[in-house]
Amino acid sequence: MTTTGAAAVSAAALGGVAAHAARDYKISLAAWSLHKAVFGKEMQNVDMPTRVRQEWDIEGLELVSTMMAPEHKKPFGEIKPYLDQLAKNASDNKVKLLLVMVDDEGEIGAEEKEARKEAVTRHKKWLDVCEYLGCHSMRMNWHGAPREIVSDAKGLEEFVKRSEPGFADLCDYAAKKKLDVLIENHGGASSDPAAMEKLFAAVKHPNFGTLPDFGNFPQGVDIYDGIDRLMKFALKAVSAKCHDFDDTTGDETKMDYPRLIANVVDTHNYHGFIGIEYEGDRLPEAEGIKRCKALLDKLKA
Repeated sequence: MTTTGAAAVSAAALGGVAAHAARDYKISLAAWSLHKAVFGKEMQNVDMPTRVRQEWDIEGLELVSTMMAPEHKKPFGEIKPYLDQLAKNASDNKVKLLLVMVDDEGEIGAEEKEARKEAVTRHKKWLDVCEYLGCHSMRMNWHGAPREIVSDAKGLEEFVKRSEPGFADLCDYAAKKKLDVLIENHGGASSDPAAMEKLFAAVKHPNFGTLPDFGNFPQGVDIYDGIDRLMKFALKAVSAKCHDFDDTTGDETKMDYPRLIANVVDTHNYHGFIGIEYEGDRLPEAEGIKRCKALLDKLKA
């Protein structure tokens, strides 16, 4: 992470806030912020919309496929009662179900053709789920090659080439449902902005975009440059990854949030949902979510 001059940039960003109208963006919650509670059986995933609204007064929720356990392993037709309950809880609490973050459903860029084909089939199920829930997008991963592929020009070119047909197929399928397909910087080549630029140059679909995450960059990558480059392809979602907060100022301690929000909203004119994704260890999940929301609210003003 590059932090040189961060304090000066923060001051400039905050000074800009005072001189302009309030920023226009909405706040959502990435369900992963509560993965400890769900996997620890302290709460049920299906009840999340109720808690999101009643505890933090958040209006949008980004679901995670693996947190729908064990339903996530069943065919689409068999999980409709579960999805109906989830949708009812969201409607009752006036919470929008925005997208599903899909994990562990195969590698779209695998070397084996049959593996790539299977990954497409398995992800189409989740596009069906997204449509059923009224979401605007499905977030998936760009996997199928080792992280080191970004240093191998020929290998990266081959990875992009074998990934493109699967992404194109999914984008065509999603377009019929008026859905977008989003790729997050979520490890491997997807966390390398230059590699992502090559992918988007190859997959030219209007409903194919990024879900930029403030975290998930490898050590040594300038996260501010990375977010700036990924925002060029952002459509309807941004992930505000956070880990810890200063107990006095409320600022995130590991990254310059004023600089990040200024880039996302002011530079790139993004006015959609910014999703809280708390992954810290010092604070309980509920407190971490509360602190991140307070920070995002402050940066709006």
